[in-house]
Amino acid sequence: MTTLIRGAQLLGAERTDVLIDDGIIAEVGSVARADTVIDADGLIALPGLVDLHTHLREPGGEQSETIATGSSAAAKGGFTAVFAMANTAPVADTVAVVEQVADRGRAAGLVHVQPIGAVTVGLAGRELAEIGMMAASRARVRVFSDDGKCVFDPLLMRRALEYVKPFGGVIAQHAQEPRLTEGAVMNDSALSGTLGLGGWPAVAEESIIARDALLAEQTGSRVHICHVSTAGSVDVLRWAKARGIAITAEVTPHHLMLTEELISGYDSVYKVNPPLRRDEDVQALREAVADGTIDIVATDHAPHAPEQKLTSFGDAAFGMVGLESALPVVLRSLVEPGHIEVADIARILSSAPAAIGGILGYDKPLTVGAPANITLVDTSASRTFSADDLAGRSTNSPFIGVELPGTVEHVLFEGRATVREGLVIHD
Repeated sequence: MTTLIRGAQLLGAERTDVLIDDGIIAEVGSVARADTVIDADGLIALPGLVDLHTHLREPGGEQSETIATGSSAAAKGGFTAVFAMANTAPVADTVAVVEQVADRGRAAGLVHVQPIGAVTVGLAGRELAEIGMMAASRARVRVFSDDGKCVFDPLLMRRALEYVKPFGGVIAQHAQEPRLTEGAVMNDSALSGTLGLGGWPAVAEESIIARDALLAEQTGSRVHICHVSTAGSVDVLRWAKARGIAITAEVTPHHLMLTEELISGYDSVYKVNPPLRRDEDVQALREAVADGTIDIVATDHAPHAPEQKLTSFGDAAFGMVGLESALPVVLRSLVEPGHIEVADIARILSSAPAAIGGILGYDKPLTVGAPANITLVDTSASRTFSADDLAGRSTNSPFIGVELPGTVEHVLFEGRATVREGLVIHD
Protein backbone atom coordinates (compact mmCIF):
# COMPACT_ATOMS: atom_id res chain seq x y z
CA MET A 1 0.00 0.00 0.00
CA THR A 2 1.58 3.26 -1.12
CA THR A 3 0.64 6.85 -0.33
CA LEU A 4 1.72 9.88 -2.33
CA ILE A 5 1.89 13.36 -0.82
CA ARG A 6 1.73 15.53 -3.91
CA GLY A 7 3.19 19.02 -4.09
CA ALA A 8 4.16 19.58 -0.46
CA GLN A 9 6.53 22.38 0.54
CA LEU A 10 9.46 20.68 2.26
CA LEU A 11 11.50 22.78 4.66
CA GLY A 12 14.44 24.31 2.84
CA ALA A 13 13.40 22.80 -0.47
CA GLU A 14 11.05 23.26 -3.41
CA ARG A 15 7.57 21.84 -3.62
CA THR A 16 7.86 18.17 -4.32
CA ASP A 17 6.24 14.76 -3.99
CA VAL A 18 6.81 12.30 -1.16
CA LEU A 19 6.08 8.61 -1.71
CA ILE A 20 5.39 6.42 1.32
CA ASP A 21 5.55 2.64 1.18
CA ASP A 22 4.91 0.36 4.14
CA GLY A 23 5.28 3.18 6.66
CA ILE A 24 8.63 4.39 5.30
CA ILE A 25 9.48 7.33 3.04
CA ALA A 26 10.44 5.53 -0.17
CA GLU A 27 11.03 8.41 -2.56
CA VAL A 28 11.25 12.21 -2.55
CA GLY A 29 10.85 13.85 -5.95
CA SER A 30 8.55 13.58 -8.92
CA VAL A 31 6.34 10.52 -8.46
CA ALA A 32 3.83 9.34 -11.04
CA ARG A 33 1.27 7.37 -9.04
CA ALA A 34 0.35 5.60 -5.81
CA ASP A 35 -2.57 3.76 -4.24
CA THR A 36 -3.61 6.88 -2.27
CA VAL A 37 -2.88 10.50 -3.12
CA ILE A 38 -2.92 13.46 -0.71
CA ASP A 39 -3.09 16.84 -2.43
CA ALA A 40 -0.66 19.03 -0.45
CA ASP A 41 -0.79 22.10 -2.67
CA GLY A 42 -0.27 25.13 -0.42
CA LEU A 43 0.74 22.99 2.57
CA ILE A 44 4.06 22.81 4.42
CA ALA A 45 5.38 19.37 5.37
CA LEU A 46 6.72 19.24 8.92
CA PRO A 47 8.09 16.18 10.65
CA GLY A 48 5.52 14.70 13.01
CA LEU A 49 5.43 16.77 16.19
CA VAL A 50 6.71 15.33 19.48
CA ASP A 51 5.46 16.45 22.91
CA LEU A 52 7.79 15.71 25.82
CA HIS A 53 5.19 16.68 28.43
CA THR A 54 1.63 15.34 28.17
CA HIS A 55 -0.83 14.33 30.89
CA LEU A 56 -3.06 11.53 29.60
CA ARG A 57 -4.59 10.91 33.07
CA GLU A 58 -5.03 7.15 32.55
CA PRO A 59 -5.01 5.16 34.78
CA GLY A 60 -7.15 6.82 37.41
CA GLY A 61 -8.22 10.11 35.86
CA GLU A 62 -10.38 8.89 33.01
CA GLN A 63 -13.08 11.47 33.76
CA SER A 64 -10.65 14.09 32.43
CA GLU A 65 -8.77 12.20 29.70
CA THR A 66 -7.88 8.70 28.57
CA ILE A 67 -4.96 7.44 26.56
CA ALA A 68 -7.33 7.07 23.59
CA THR A 69 -8.89 10.55 23.86
CA GLY A 70 -5.52 12.15 24.59
CA SER A 71 -4.12 10.43 21.52
CA SER A 72 -6.94 11.98 19.49
CA ALA A 73 -6.08 15.41 20.86
CA ALA A 74 -2.44 14.84 20.00
CA ALA A 75 -3.15 13.74 16.45
CA LYS A 76 -5.49 16.70 15.93
CA GLY A 77 -2.64 18.99 16.96
CA GLY A 78 -0.19 17.43 14.49
CA PHE A 79 1.67 15.19 16.94
CA THR A 80 2.88 11.69 16.18
CA ALA A 81 4.53 11.05 19.57
CA VAL A 82 3.77 12.11 23.13
CA PHE A 83 5.46 11.41 26.45
CA ALA A 84 2.87 10.50 29.08
CA MET A 85 3.58 11.94 32.53
CA ALA A 86 3.69 9.69 35.56
CA ASN A 87 1.24 11.41 37.93
CA THR A 88 -1.57 8.93 37.36
CA ALA A 89 -3.44 6.78 39.89
CA PRO A 90 -1.73 4.44 40.44
CA VAL A 91 1.44 6.38 39.78
CA ALA A 92 3.61 5.18 36.91
CA ASP A 93 6.36 4.05 39.28
CA THR A 94 6.42 0.35 38.37
CA VAL A 95 7.00 -1.79 35.30
CA ALA A 96 3.36 -2.89 35.32
CA VAL A 97 2.00 0.65 35.00
CA VAL A 98 4.42 1.96 32.36
CA GLU A 99 3.90 -1.15 30.23
CA GLN A 100 0.14 -0.74 30.56
CA VAL A 101 0.38 2.87 29.37
CA ALA A 102 2.56 1.89 26.42
CA ASP A 103 0.26 -0.99 25.46
CA ARG A 104 -2.86 1.19 25.59
CA GLY A 105 -1.10 3.78 23.47
CA ARG A 106 -0.37 1.14 20.84
CA ALA A 107 -3.98 -0.01 20.98
CA ALA A 108 -5.22 3.55 20.38
CA GLY A 109 -2.93 3.65 17.36
CA LEU A 110 -2.95 7.39 16.68
CA VAL A 111 0.44 8.41 18.10
CA HIS A 112 3.44 6.80 19.75
CA VAL A 113 2.72 6.99 23.49
CA GLN A 114 6.00 6.88 25.42
CA PRO A 115 5.57 6.52 29.19
CA ILE A 116 7.51 8.68 31.62
CA GLY A 117 8.40 6.90 34.86
CA ALA A 118 8.16 8.44 38.30
CA VAL A 119 11.39 9.37 40.06
CA THR A 120 10.09 8.46 43.51
CA VAL A 121 7.58 5.92 44.79
CA GLY A 122 4.11 7.41 44.68
CA LEU A 123 5.62 10.83 43.86
CA ALA A 124 6.14 11.09 47.62
CA GLY A 125 9.77 12.19 47.43
CA ARG A 126 11.03 9.67 49.99
CA GLU A 127 12.52 6.76 48.01
CA LEU A 128 13.47 6.10 44.42
CA ALA A 129 11.02 4.22 42.22
CA GLU A 130 11.89 1.17 40.07
CA ILE A 131 13.96 3.33 37.69
CA GLY A 132 16.25 0.59 36.40
CA MET A 133 13.44 -1.92 35.95
CA MET A 134 11.28 0.59 34.06
CA ALA A 135 14.24 1.40 31.81
CA ALA A 136 14.72 -2.31 31.04
CA SER A 137 11.02 -2.98 30.51
CA ARG A 138 9.14 -3.32 27.23
CA ALA A 139 8.23 0.35 27.65
CA ARG A 140 11.93 1.31 27.48
CA VAL A 141 11.51 4.33 29.77
CA ARG A 142 14.22 6.98 29.43
CA VAL A 143 12.57 10.03 31.01
CA PHE A 144 11.73 10.09 34.73
CA SER A 145 9.75 12.83 36.44
CA ASP A 146 7.63 13.53 39.50
CA ASP A 147 5.97 16.34 37.53
CA GLY A 148 3.32 18.03 39.58
CA LYS A 149 5.73 17.76 42.49
CA CYS A 150 9.35 18.79 42.82
CA VAL A 151 12.02 16.24 43.68
CA PHE A 152 12.97 18.49 46.55
CA ASP A 153 15.39 16.33 48.56
CA PRO A 154 18.84 17.15 47.09
CA LEU A 155 20.32 13.79 48.10
CA LEU A 156 17.47 11.91 46.42
CA MET A 157 17.83 14.07 43.32
CA ARG A 158 21.56 13.39 43.19
CA ARG A 159 20.97 9.64 43.48
CA ALA A 160 18.35 9.75 40.74
CA LEU A 161 20.77 11.55 38.41
CA GLU A 162 23.44 8.97 39.15
CA TYR A 163 21.01 6.12 38.57
CA VAL A 164 19.91 7.18 35.08
CA LYS A 165 23.37 8.03 33.79
CA PRO A 166 24.51 4.51 32.76
CA PHE A 167 21.59 4.00 30.34
CA GLY A 168 21.42 7.59 29.08
CA GLY A 169 18.26 8.53 30.95
CA VAL A 170 17.20 12.00 32.02
CA ILE A 171 15.47 13.43 35.09
CA ALA A 172 12.77 15.95 34.14
CA GLN A 173 12.40 18.28 37.11
CA HIS A 174 9.30 20.21 38.15
CA ALA A 175 11.18 23.21 39.53
CA GLN A 176 9.14 24.40 42.48
CA GLU A 177 10.56 25.00 45.94
CA PRO A 178 7.60 23.78 48.03
CA ARG A 179 8.02 25.99 51.09
CA LEU A 180 8.14 29.14 48.97
CA THR A 181 4.89 28.25 47.20
CA GLU A 182 2.66 27.22 50.08
CA GLY A 183 -0.82 28.58 49.34
CA ALA A 184 0.36 30.12 46.07
CA VAL A 185 -2.02 30.16 43.12
CA MET A 186 -0.67 32.92 40.83
CA ASN A 187 2.47 34.94 40.15
CA ASP A 188 3.78 36.86 43.17
CA SER A 189 3.26 40.50 42.18
CA ALA A 190 1.38 43.66 42.94
CA LEU A 191 -1.57 42.12 41.09
CA SER A 192 -1.67 39.06 43.36
CA GLY A 193 -1.88 41.44 46.32
CA THR A 194 -4.68 43.41 44.71
CA LEU A 195 -6.63 40.25 43.91
CA GLY A 196 -6.00 38.73 47.33
CA LEU A 197 -4.50 35.57 45.85
CA GLY A 198 -1.45 33.74 47.16
CA GLY A 199 1.72 34.79 45.34
CA TRP A 200 4.16 32.36 43.66
CA PRO A 201 7.64 33.93 43.62
CA ALA A 202 9.96 33.49 40.67
CA VAL A 203 12.79 32.44 43.00
CA ALA A 204 10.87 29.27 43.87
CA GLU A 205 11.56 28.09 40.32
CA GLU A 206 14.96 29.62 39.80
CA SER A 207 16.55 28.26 42.97
CA ILE A 208 15.69 24.65 42.10
CA ILE A 209 17.03 25.04 38.56
CA ALA A 210 20.33 26.38 39.94
CA ARG A 211 20.62 23.57 42.47
CA ASP A 212 19.86 20.84 39.95
CA ALA A 213 22.25 22.31 37.39
CA LEU A 214 25.03 21.96 39.95
CA LEU A 215 23.95 18.40 40.79
CA ALA A 216 23.95 17.51 37.10
CA GLU A 217 27.42 19.00 36.76
CA GLN A 218 28.71 16.98 39.69
CA THR A 219 27.19 13.70 38.51
CA GLY A 220 27.83 14.21 34.81
CA SER A 221 24.22 13.24 34.18
CA ARG A 222 21.36 14.89 32.28
CA VAL A 223 18.66 17.06 33.79
CA HIS A 224 15.71 18.54 31.94
CA ILE A 225 13.73 21.46 33.34
CA CYS A 226 9.99 21.35 32.80
CA HIS A 227 7.83 24.39 31.93
CA VAL A 228 10.29 27.25 32.49
CA SER A 229 8.35 30.44 33.21
CA THR A 230 10.59 33.31 34.39
CA ALA A 231 13.28 35.58 33.00
CA GLY A 232 15.47 34.66 35.97
CA SER A 233 15.21 30.98 35.05
CA VAL A 234 16.46 31.87 31.58
CA ASP A 235 19.47 33.57 33.15
CA VAL A 236 20.24 30.47 35.25
CA LEU A 237 19.93 28.22 32.21
CA ARG A 238 22.31 30.43 30.20
CA TRP A 239 24.83 30.29 33.03
CA ALA A 240 24.54 26.49 33.30
CA LYS A 241 24.89 25.91 29.57
CA ALA A 242 27.91 28.22 29.44
CA ARG A 243 29.55 25.92 32.02
CA GLY A 244 28.90 22.92 29.77
CA ILE A 245 26.34 21.34 32.08
CA ALA A 246 24.07 18.73 30.46
CA ILE A 247 20.87 20.66 31.03
CA THR A 248 17.91 21.11 28.69
CA ALA A 249 14.69 23.01 29.17
CA GLU A 250 11.20 23.43 27.82
CA VAL A 251 8.63 26.21 27.70
CA THR A 252 4.89 25.79 27.21
CA PRO A 253 2.90 27.55 24.50
CA HIS A 254 0.78 29.32 27.11
CA HIS A 255 3.83 30.79 28.85
CA LEU A 256 4.92 32.16 25.47
CA MET A 257 1.70 34.09 24.98
CA LEU A 258 -0.36 34.66 28.14
CA THR A 259 0.35 36.93 31.12
CA GLU A 260 -0.86 37.28 34.69
CA GLU A 261 -3.24 40.15 33.83
CA LEU A 262 -5.69 37.57 32.51
CA ILE A 263 -6.29 36.41 36.08
CA SER A 264 -7.90 39.75 37.00
CA GLY A 265 -11.31 38.25 36.23
CA TYR A 266 -10.68 35.23 38.49
CA ASP A 267 -11.30 32.86 35.56
CA SER A 268 -9.84 29.51 36.64
CA VAL A 269 -9.06 28.50 33.05
CA TYR A 270 -5.94 30.64 33.54
CA LYS A 271 -4.84 28.84 36.70
CA VAL A 272 -1.75 26.83 35.85
CA ASN A 273 1.43 25.49 37.44
CA PRO A 274 3.79 27.31 37.15
CA PRO A 275 1.60 30.41 37.00
CA LEU A 276 1.28 32.89 34.18
CA ARG A 277 3.96 35.54 34.66
CA ARG A 278 4.72 39.12 33.58
CA ASP A 279 5.05 40.36 30.02
CA GLU A 280 8.80 40.77 30.69
CA ASP A 281 8.99 37.05 31.38
CA VAL A 282 7.09 36.20 28.20
CA GLN A 283 9.52 38.25 26.13
CA ALA A 284 12.54 36.65 27.84
CA LEU A 285 11.13 33.17 27.16
CA ARG A 286 10.60 33.95 23.49
CA GLU A 287 14.17 35.23 23.15
CA ALA A 288 15.47 32.14 24.96
CA VAL A 289 13.79 29.82 22.45
CA ALA A 290 15.22 31.90 19.61
CA ASP A 291 18.80 31.67 20.90
CA GLY A 292 18.58 28.03 22.00
CA THR A 293 18.76 28.59 25.75
CA ILE A 294 15.35 26.92 25.92
CA ASP A 295 15.59 23.80 23.78
CA ILE A 296 11.99 22.87 23.07
CA VAL A 297 8.33 23.75 23.34
CA ALA A 298 6.24 21.20 25.29
CA THR A 299 2.51 21.48 25.92
CA ASP A 300 2.06 20.35 29.55
CA HIS A 301 -1.39 19.26 28.28
CA ALA A 302 -3.37 19.05 31.52
CA PRO A 303 -7.03 18.13 30.99
CA HIS A 304 -9.55 18.51 33.80
CA ALA A 305 -13.21 17.58 34.11
CA PRO A 306 -15.55 20.62 34.33
CA GLU A 307 -16.16 20.27 38.07
CA GLN A 308 -12.41 20.54 38.70
CA LYS A 309 -12.28 23.95 37.04
CA LEU A 310 -15.75 25.45 37.56
CA THR A 311 -15.14 26.56 41.12
CA SER A 312 -13.40 29.40 42.93
CA PHE A 313 -9.97 30.33 41.60
CA GLY A 314 -8.24 29.20 44.79
CA ASP A 315 -9.94 25.79 44.79
CA ALA A 316 -9.72 25.06 41.06
CA ALA A 317 -7.25 22.56 39.65
CA PHE A 318 -4.05 23.76 38.02
CA GLY A 319 -3.65 23.16 34.30
CA MET A 320 -4.74 23.75 30.70
CA VAL A 321 -5.22 21.54 27.66
CA GLY A 322 -2.70 22.37 24.98
CA LEU A 323 -2.10 19.69 22.36
CA GLU A 324 -4.51 21.02 19.74
CA SER A 325 -3.45 24.66 20.09
CA ALA A 326 0.32 24.23 20.45
CA LEU A 327 1.36 24.73 16.83
CA PRO A 328 -0.89 27.76 16.22
CA VAL A 329 0.36 29.41 19.41
CA VAL A 330 3.98 28.80 18.38
CA LEU A 331 3.22 30.39 15.02
CA ARG A 332 1.60 33.38 16.73
CA SER A 333 4.17 33.91 19.52
CA LEU A 334 7.44 32.91 17.87
CA VAL A 335 7.15 32.81 14.07
CA GLU A 336 4.97 35.87 13.37
CA PRO A 337 7.12 38.24 15.52
CA GLY A 338 10.24 36.92 13.77
CA HIS A 339 11.89 35.15 16.71
CA ILE A 340 12.16 31.91 14.71
CA GLU A 341 11.42 30.66 11.20
CA VAL A 342 8.84 28.02 10.29
CA ALA A 343 11.77 25.66 9.65
CA ASP A 344 12.79 25.94 13.32
CA ILE A 345 9.52 24.29 14.33
CA ALA A 346 10.98 21.00 13.14
CA ARG A 347 13.65 21.34 15.82
CA ILE A 348 11.77 22.72 18.82
CA LEU A 349 8.64 20.61 18.33
CA SER A 350 10.04 17.41 16.82
CA SER A 351 13.72 16.44 16.59
CA ALA A 352 14.92 18.05 19.84
CA PRO A 353 12.18 16.65 22.12
CA ALA A 354 12.62 13.24 20.50
CA ALA A 355 16.37 13.38 21.15
CA ILE A 356 15.94 14.47 24.77
CA GLY A 357 13.43 11.68 25.36
CA GLY A 358 15.37 9.01 23.50
CA ILE A 359 12.86 7.95 20.87
CA LEU A 360 14.10 7.02 17.43
CA GLY A 361 13.21 8.05 13.89
CA TYR A 362 13.14 11.84 14.24
CA ASP A 363 16.80 12.69 13.68
CA LYS A 364 16.58 12.71 9.86
CA PRO A 365 12.92 13.37 9.12
CA LEU A 366 11.37 13.67 5.67
CA THR A 367 14.24 11.80 4.05
CA VAL A 368 14.27 8.51 2.16
CA GLY A 369 14.34 5.61 4.62
CA ALA A 370 12.90 7.59 7.53
CA PRO A 371 9.62 6.62 9.21
CA ALA A 372 6.70 8.43 7.59
CA ASN A 373 5.70 10.64 10.53
CA ILE A 374 4.54 13.74 8.71
CA THR A 375 2.35 16.75 9.54
CA LEU A 376 0.94 18.87 6.71
CA VAL A 377 0.14 22.42 7.79
CA ASP A 378 -1.53 25.41 6.17
CA THR A 379 0.37 28.28 7.78
CA SER A 380 -1.56 30.88 5.77
CA ALA A 381 -4.90 29.94 7.31
CA SER A 382 -6.38 31.63 10.36
CA ARG A 383 -9.42 30.95 12.50
CA THR A 384 -11.00 31.67 15.86
CA PHE A 385 -10.01 28.74 18.05
CA SER A 386 -13.07 27.03 19.51
CA ALA A 387 -14.17 23.96 21.43
CA ASP A 388 -14.76 22.31 18.05
CA ASP A 389 -10.98 22.36 17.58
CA LEU A 390 -10.52 20.13 20.64
CA ALA A 391 -10.48 16.36 20.18
CA GLY A 392 -9.79 15.27 23.76
CA ARG A 393 -12.18 14.70 26.64
CA SER A 394 -11.72 18.08 28.38
CA THR A 395 -12.17 21.64 27.17
CA ASN A 396 -10.16 23.72 29.66
CA SER A 397 -8.31 25.67 26.98
CA PRO A 398 -7.33 29.31 27.52
CA PHE A 399 -7.33 29.89 23.76
CA ILE A 400 -11.03 29.36 23.04
CA GLY A 401 -12.23 32.52 21.30
CA VAL A 402 -8.70 33.61 20.34
CA GLU A 403 -7.75 34.21 16.70
CA LEU A 404 -4.85 31.87 15.88
CA PRO A 405 -2.90 31.20 12.69
CA GLY A 406 -2.26 27.85 11.04
CA THR A 407 -4.27 24.67 10.66
CA VAL A 408 -3.18 21.03 10.73
CA GLU A 409 -4.69 19.51 7.58
CA HIS A 410 -3.18 16.02 7.41
CA VAL A 411 -1.10 13.82 9.71
CA LEU A 412 0.55 10.52 8.90
CA PHE A 413 1.78 8.32 11.74
CA GLU A 414 4.13 5.58 10.57
CA GLY A 415 2.66 6.03 7.09
CA ARG A 416 -0.99 5.74 8.15
CA ALA A 417 -3.32 8.72 7.99
CA THR A 418 -4.50 9.77 11.45
CA VAL A 419 -5.83 13.19 10.39
CA ARG A 420 -7.44 13.92 7.05
CA GLU A 421 -8.61 17.42 6.13
CA GLY A 422 -8.41 18.42 9.77
CA LEU A 423 -10.46 15.50 11.11
CA VAL A 424 -9.06 12.70 13.28
CA ILE A 425 -9.49 9.27 11.66
CA HIS A 426 -10.57 6.48 14.00
CA ASP A 427 -10.24 3.02 12.47
